[in-house]
Amino acid sequence: MPIMLQELVSSLSSRIVGRARRALPQRFAKQDGSDDEQTANELAILSLSTSGWYNMRRKELAPGFRITHTDSVVDVGCGPGNASVFAAKQGAAVVSLDVDAAAIERLEQQMSQLPVRSFQAFASHCNPIPLAADHATVVLAMEVLEHVDDPGVFLGELVRIGKPGARYLISVPDPTSEAVQGVIAPPTYWKKPNHIRVFQRDEFHAAVHSAGLMVEQQFYYGFYSSMWWSLRWAVREDGIPFGHSGHSALLRDWNRTWKHLLSSPHGQQIWKALENALPKSQAIIARKPVVHGNA
Repeated sequence: MPIMLQELVSSLSSRIVGRARRALPQRFAKQDGSDDEQTANELAILSLSTSGWYNMRRKELAPGFRITHTDSVVDVGCGPGNASVFAAKQGAAVVSLDVDAAAIERLEQQMSQLPVRSFQAFASHCNPIPLAADHATVVLAMEVLEHVDDPGVFLGELVRIGKPGARYLISVPDPTSEAVQGVIAPPTYWKKPNHIRVFQRDEFHAAVHSAGLMVEQQFYYGFYSSMWWSLRWAVREDGIPFGHSGHSALLRDWNRTWKHLLSSPHGQQIWKALENALPKSQAIIARKPVVHGNA
């Protein structure tokens, strides 16, 4: 029997669920009446929320990465726009860019339903990024670098559009998770427009530093997503978007297992160990230096 959303909410702590619900992007709203789909999508956000992401109370998109109404945010490679929506809800001015024109159109429709201060969206390959220099106080590029032909050039563009002192949140898949995908993922996973390179942790740090940014923190997260993608390849069903189970009992069972783990007495301890052992992603928080004569 499908797991009802009410069951999920009652089984998890009210603190985690409340925080995740406030951060839950509109795109995760139930579309087809399927309670399993709703459960799977909310679990994906709950997992990030447990890690400190999408914290509306603290205004933190990621742990220690605050966005406020004074910020001008550029979300490069925004995808479905989860981070863009979060930033807009903090009152920030937001510019979203992605190569997928359909994704941009959907995000524009979603943003039209929110009381945003300022929002622009562009379908672009971002080579170069179609914005003037020194535009943003916050630059986001999450799960993008592994797709681009020249990471150095792309990082240079990110640096160019940031104001002096701008803060950066950049993420790529973690090599531990990608090593698993290297064994089980289909060949298309490693071909454009998908992943065309893997960043080792020290290599990722060096690339961001070499671009001229000061690295302040590097961290790892996303065990739930790492396992979901690993199990996804066992399902012979095309077109299943992330977080959904489609017609797969395997993916539904994984979501049930994850729900029960988080609600178990030692679930948080086990979750933290798994996050460290097999994270889906690695992220860097960095800052653009303030040169003499600039504030």
